[in-house]
Amino acid sequence: MHIAWTSFLVALLVIMIVPGPDFVLIMSNAVQGTRRGVEAALGVMTGLLVHATLATVGLSALVAAAPTALFAVKAIGAAYLAYIGFCTLKAAKAPAREQPRQGNVFLRGLLCDLLNPKVMLTFLSLIPQAMDPTAAPLPQAALLSAVTVGVFAAFWALVVPSARQLGNLLNRPRTRTVFERVCGTALIGLAASVLAT
Repeated sequence: MHIAWTSFLVALLVIMIVPGPDFVLIMSNAVQGTRRGVEAALGVMTGLLVHATLATVGLSALVAAAPTALFAVKAIGAAYLAYIGFCTLKAAKAPAREQPRQGNVFLRGLLCDLLNPKVMLTFLSLIPQAMDPTAAPLPQAALLSAVTVGVFAAFWALVVPSARQLGNLLNRPRTRTVFERVCGTALIGLAASVLAT
């Protein structure tokens, strides 16, 4: 079995370091506290595991092959990202001592990842390109999916604790407000880009 590991890992690295909805959600929670960041990251990782499982058994390919179903996933995902963005903008207007509760952080991370069609399409476009066409597809898909989840888990394990330094800076009300406005606007922009692609 000759998997194209080099090109696969390079492409995965590029995808990983380009900020997307998961990154914005995790970082905006991590700067409020390591525990919140870990909960958001665990939610996102659970979503990745679901995507990996679906991609391995081929169910996600059915959604990608059906334009109506894919559009529905994109529309729901975009609506949810926009909702998180507006909630973040609303939080930026409240004084630090009156911050509204943001609900279950794990669930937000899970839904953010599950409703992001770009994650599903990443599994469907990246993994098949690295597979050996002469070998059995299921073990390869399972292995590559597991590596993808593992690489992202390692990435978040490094990133979330480092958000503390940023969190110290964001203890200043004005800085925190600007950061939350940027995160909220970024999430709404990402929602628009999901619909546009």
